[in-house]
Amino acid sequence: MREVDVSLITETLENLFIEANLKLSSEHILALRDAIMNEESEIGKEVIESLLKNAEIAEIEGIPICQDTGLACVFLEIGQDVHLVGGNLEDAINEGVRRAYKKGYLRSSTCDPITRKNTGDNTPAIIHEKIVPGDRIRILVLPKGGGSENYSEARVLTPAQGAEGIKAFVLEMVRKGGPNPCPPLIVGIGIGGNLEMAALLAKEALFVPYKVRNPDNYLAKLEIEILNEINKLGIGPQGYGGRVTALDVHIKAMPCHIASLPVAVAIQCHAHRVRERII
Repeated sequence: MREVDVSLITETLENLFIEANLKLSSEHILALRDAIMNEESEIGKEVIESLLKNAEIAEIEGIPICQDTGLACVFLEIGQDVHLVGGNLEDAINEGVRRAYKKGYLRSSTCDPITRKNTGDNTPAIIHEKIVPGDRIRILVLPKGGGSENYSEARVLTPAQGAEGIKAFVLEMVRKGGPNPCPPLIVGIGIGGNLEMAALLAKEALFVPYKVRNPDNYLAKLEIEILNEINKLGIGPQGYGGRVTALDVHIKAMPCHIASLPVAVAIQCHAHRVRERII
C-alpha cells in the first residue's frame, strides 16, 4: 500500500489550476492553427488569429486567457492501492483550489445558487472520484466557463430516437447557443448510463485529446458525422460566420436501461482549459 499525503494533492491542484488558466495546451493551440487552414471566412480566420494572439499575450504576461476563470471541476482516479494520509481529501482539494485562485489572481466565479452571493475563494470545487487499479492518482482539472456551460444539457430520449435523435439534440444545443458559448467549440457527448451518468460522461469526453476518435468504430464515425453537421451550421468563430463552429466532437458511452436513451451535451468554449497530472 502506497501512502500519499493529501498535501501533495493540494499542491498539485494549485499548480494545475493556475497553469490551465494562464496557458493554452500545445494540443489546443494546434487545433486552433488547423482551424485557420480549414476556415473559408476571412473574418473567421481573423477571429482565430486573434484568439491565438490572446493566448500568446496571456502566457507572456502571466494573466488569464479569459476573464471567466471558471468553476473548479476536479476529476480524480485513485488507485485502490493508495492510502491517503495527512487529512481529509475533500478539504485538501478545496484548499488547492482556494490557493490557486488567490495566488494566480483568478476571478472567483462560485456563488450561492439563489442569493448569488460569491463564496469568495472559488470553492467548493465540483469533485468526481473514481477508484481504479494501481497505486497512483490521476488528477484532471477543468476550469469550466459559465457561458458555454449554459448551453450544456442532459436529456433522456426514447430508444426509438436512436442515433438520429442524438444528432438532432446536439445540433439543437449548438444552434441554440449560436455565438454565446464563444465558438469554436469542443463538444463532449455522453450516451447511456442514466441521466446523471450521461452528464458525467459528456464532461469526461472533454478531456479526450484533439482528433483522438472513440475506440468503437461506430461511435468514431458518429463523432465525425456530428462534427461535420455542426460545422455546416455557419455559426463560425465567435459567431461571425464560417465553417469552423466546432474544433472537435468526442463521445463517451456506456450501457443503459432497455427503455431509455440518456444523452448529455457538454459545450466547451474556445478557451479549452484542461490539465492533468499523475502522482
